[in-house]
Amino acid sequence: MSLVRLNIKGISYSQTQNGAYALILNEVEGDRKLPIVIGAFEAQSIAIALEKEIKPPRPLTHDLFKNFADRFDIVVKQVIIHKLVDGVFYSSIICERDKIEEIIDARTSDAIALALRFSAPIFTYKNILDKAGIYLSFSAKDKDQKEEEILSEDIVSGNEDVAKASEDYSALTLQELHKMLEAAVTNEDYEKAVKLRDEISKREKK
Repeated sequence: MSLVRLNIKGISYSQTQNGAYALILNEVEGDRKLPIVIGAFEAQSIAIALEKEIKPPRPLTHDLFKNFADRFDIVVKQVIIHKLVDGVFYSSIICERDKIEEIIDARTSDAIALALRFSAPIFTYKNILDKAGIYLSFSAKDKDQKEEEILSEDIVSGNEDVAKASEDYSALTLQELHKMLEAAVTNEDYEKAVKLRDEISKREKK
């Protein structure tokens, strides 16, 4: 079976269900998206790894694993999403130490959180992408909304009329947002930190 390389398109939270997040993977040489529902902790860990400006004051679990692996010269070479059963994705982490390769079973969310920290590629098999991959089509009213936000709502809530914003930070200045981001990281409120970082990034792109 042929492998298809994926990258992370985005990660977002549900406006309608607390604790439900969607990770959107995109095939590198194509337009299909592979949506995966993940837990809050793993979502925050992945989001923090994506947001280079958010530096936790203490290592998270996946950071600890990375530090442990570095200390003992263990390298994560790649992650493969190898099975889909009843809507659940199964993954393997391909590791190497002293030129000996090992395959370790892992939850997909954990495997991807580690792949980010090791800068390791993420793959799935073509038949899984054929089965679970989707194409996105947008109406005119959706043009300005991030596709991963639209998709995540469809996945976790099944609701087609999607809310667009969670907390309204529009009245705050960039300086205030940066201060709130710093405070959120200090307090280890990473969910809030990610939302603030998204708002800052959106403004800085204008």
